[in-house]
Amino acid sequence: MSRTEIGIGLVGSGFMGRCHANAFRSVAGLFDVPEVPRLHMIADATPELAERAAAALGFAHATGDWSELVADPGVEIVAITAPNVLHAPIAFAAIAAGKTIYCEKPLSTTARTALEMTEAAEAAGIVTLVGFNFLRNPMIRLARDMIAGGEIGEVTGFRGRHAENYMADPDQPHSFRTDPAGGGALADIGSHILSMARYLLGPMTEVLGDCRTLYPTRPTAPGHETRAPVEVDDMTHALVRFESGVSGSIEANWAATGRTMDLSWEITGTKGALAFSQENMNELLFFSDTVAGRGFTRVEAGPRHAPYGNFCPAPGHHLGFNDLKVIEVAQLLDAHATGRPATPDFREAWEVQKTVEAIQSSSVARGWVRV
Repeated sequence: MSRTEIGIGLVGSGFMGRCHANAFRSVAGLFDVPEVPRLHMIADATPELAERAAAALGFAHATGDWSELVADPGVEIVAITAPNVLHAPIAFAAIAAGKTIYCEKPLSTTARTALEMTEAAEAAGIVTLVGFNFLRNPMIRLARDMIAGGEIGEVTGFRGRHAENYMADPDQPHSFRTDPAGGGALADIGSHILSMARYLLGPMTEVLGDCRTLYPTRPTAPGHETRAPVEVDDMTHALVRFESGVSGSIEANWAATGRTMDLSWEITGTKGALAFSQENMNELLFFSDTVAGRGFTRVEAGPRHAPYGNFCPAPGHHLGFNDLKVIEVAQLLDAHATGRPATPDFREAWEVQKTVEAIQSSSVARGWVRV
């Protein structure tokens, strides 16, 4: 039985744009999706960039104007991988046009705008999904199931970190990531560990943050000698209290020398503990006090951890970063076809943004702040 097609419009062809394009091209061969993505149109900063991206990524049409893409009747899902400051205007236009929206994190540059986007989408009945793709790892879902099933007893503590080194060079130039309107390590990568903490343990209610700028100036552009002040954090530490009563800590650091993808956490309980790092994304470490003297046991991803089996019938062959995006797109297509909510949606992304801003406010006030 043949499947119908669904038109995809992608805004942005950078790193995440390419990840989205790959996922849309791959998903129908790995999942029994209700509709097969058709790469209809791509938009970029200029018509020339868009044309090159269309040829490279397989889109039928190209434009230098994202509003043309949103208005095109051949586009049914709008995927947003543009700079953060553009997320809101593109999303509002897509909501007005009645299109399903797949937006990269952060949802917006402020919690206030993120809430406005959320309420507009919900009022219009728009299906939304936000790209916290690390949540798609089968090992993360396994961890949540183990916690809910009481395998580590009552949770007593959480320690989470997202550290990378792509801004460790003080001569790395300014970009949209260092724009005060929505940049900084906490907003950029800290949102990932915050979303994962919420997924595993639920909402955070109070935070105590310390946001630090390690390099006070950066070049205004690649190769330029002119430098401009840095007004965002390079590194943030925060103490957090969860609604459940659990306490813990969060670190976000994009200048962590030697670290490439340290999205990691450890959760302790009265009967055991769990630990994970994205640098070893196909492994979950499990300690149980019922097995004395064995330390942590390595649980390896395999076909019994859905949807690993969609990609490979054998354990130990491993999923990768782009596979997580394919899993995410499979859920997006199901939600679009059925109208069932996708997760994390705009509302959950707003909750994450609220937590980011509470930590930032706490750092300024030098005290605990309620989320």
